[in-house]
Amino acid sequence: MLASGSSGNCTYIETPKKKILVDCGLSGKKIQSLMHEIDRDLSEVDAILVTHEHRDHIHGLGVLARRYGVDLYANEATWKALPTTVGQIKNEQKHIFEMGEVLTLGDMDIQSFGVSHDAVAPQFYSFHYHNKQFVMLTDTGYVSDRLRGLLKNADAYLIESNHDLELLRMGRYPWNLKQRILGDQGHLSNDDGALAVSEMVGDKTKRIYLGHLSQDNNIKSLAHETMETILSEKGLGVNHTFKVLDTDPYVATELFKV
Repeated sequence: MLASGSSGNCTYIETPKKKILVDCGLSGKKIQSLMHEIDRDLSEVDAILVTHEHRDHIHGLGVLARRYGVDLYANEATWKALPTTVGQIKNEQKHIFEMGEVLTLGDMDIQSFGVSHDAVAPQFYSFHYHNKQFVMLTDTGYVSDRLRGLLKNADAYLIESNHDLELLRMGRYPWNLKQRILGDQGHLSNDDGALAVSEMVGDKTKRIYLGHLSQDNNIKSLAHETMETILSEKGLGVNHTFKVLDTDPYVATELFKV
């Protein structure tokens, strides 16, 4: 996770044959700097997947597309919803990856799935390589039973822990924005994210990363404690069979092998 938070999101994934980014929610210069933190370079990237059109997910998309000529994937509705600030992107770089489909890039299979968020057609991804699976699930107001079943027993998760309910309710945000965040098309709270994960972890699960934390309505230690507490109360093997790990909006996590 190069960056994860309300200020910008970008994730790097590689297999022996492919290197990809998911979202480019920071400047091109910042993403390049974060790539260097993990000893990688943007010139090596084969493709960029887009989840939805909000600025914290597409801010650097146009710059990177023009600079590196990389293939870009999003569903058709998201392509149409991209703001003019993204700038011109060559048609040959733009590929349609619709919700519910599976895309094969080299030796990697990518399952797309819809989420409940106030974007035009938001979708996230589950990555498969041989018998390994990594799930990205943020920017959703809730996790349906269907999704919990579809994403069960992955090796690693990036799950949303956007806000603490009390910090959000007592915070400085206007009421209409609080309602948006708390709604079915908003973001998962620390508790909601933990409860969703508790029904998805399985024997294969080794890592749970907490993502998309609000800088105004959350605290990293509080999100971490909430996740560990709820999973422990459910009788799951926190710090035994799997670890709960943090992400950061400004510092890349260490590369890990699934």
